[in-house]
Amino acid sequence: MKRGLLMWRFGLSCLLAIGSLNELSAQDLRFSQWFNSPLTTNPANTGFIPDADFRIGANYRSQWISVMEVPYKTISVFGDAQLFRDRIENGWLGVGGVILRDVAGSGNLTSTKAYGSVAYHQMLGFSSLLSAGFNLGWANKRIDPTRLKFPDQFNSATGFFDAGVPTSVVFNSTSISYVDMQVGMNYAYFPTEDMYLNGGFSVHHINRPRETFFTETGFDNRLSPRYIGFVNASLKLNQQVIINPMAYYTTQASASELVGGLSANYNLSGDGETQVIGGMYYRVGESLIPLIGFQWKNFRMSFTYDVTTSPLAQYNNARGAIEFSLLKHGFYSEGTGNLRQSLCPSF
Repeated sequence: MKRGLLMWRFGLSCLLAIGSLNELSAQDLRFSQWFNSPLTTNPANTGFIPDADFRIGANYRSQWISVMEVPYKTISVFGDAQLFRDRIENGWLGVGGVILRDVAGSGNLTSTKAYGSVAYHQMLGFSSLLSAGFNLGWANKRIDPTRLKFPDQFNSATGFFDAGVPTSVVFNSTSISYVDMQVGMNYAYFPTEDMYLNGGFSVHHINRPRETFFTETGFDNRLSPRYIGFVNASLKLNQQVIINPMAYYTTQASASELVGGLSANYNLSGDGETQVIGGMYYRVGESLIPLIGFQWKNFRMSFTYDVTTSPLAQYNNARGAIEFSLLKHGFYSEGTGNLRQSLCPSF
């Protein structure tokens, strides 16, 4: 068992050591609560806030605590707002921004990204909305090779790495930066005040920036485009319960991910100001993701835990990742909320 875990860590160390070669090109930052990270899911979500004028949020994810000496940690903060609702007939402009930081493994592979987003939203009649947007940003990745162990430092006789043995791996740079761009579209349909349907599609790294710590690798070191599609719904069953089924699919290079499930909001206070949230999602072939949350007025906090169901569970004891999300929605003035049409069901 210990030797199996050691070899698994050895494999991860090798992957981190070769940085952003072809095998790593598909590993973008991700959140299990993709629906609570709207700007990283689809830039057309910028300013697409069905029940408010603006929102701010933060996300935190910690992964592989039980098997890595230094677990993977991802943090993001974002904000977006609606503009010109009183100047554009049946439409508005959305503007926003997001900052992400990710630290992966013992080599301190650190990613820092900052994006600005713009989207346009146009009503189609009284029950449909079409949105299109893009974001443009700066990304930096850096690594500390002195904290890594490489394949040619592994001693098969002892089963350990020998840090005193020189490695043939030579990094030409330990810090790289590039410009990155994403585009996306959304469509929302809300035929009644008790039903809301939404779907979107986005393409990330559309400019295919080059990402590598090496000069010559023999691989195409440009980032492969990442495609993300999602559908969700909000259905009000009665004055106490709203359910939210959803699904998410992403693919990049040879990697793909499919997540589906639902959550439910239960009205505790009668006026909808206090709600408790519960849900369950499944990442196909990888993990179950239970969710619990609480909403008070315009604040919502939610927590998920990735329960590993893949063969990796024998090494991490099914402990995949923990994730927190905090969101705040708001209006520009107290009276605005009463005059605005809410596009999704509410209590």
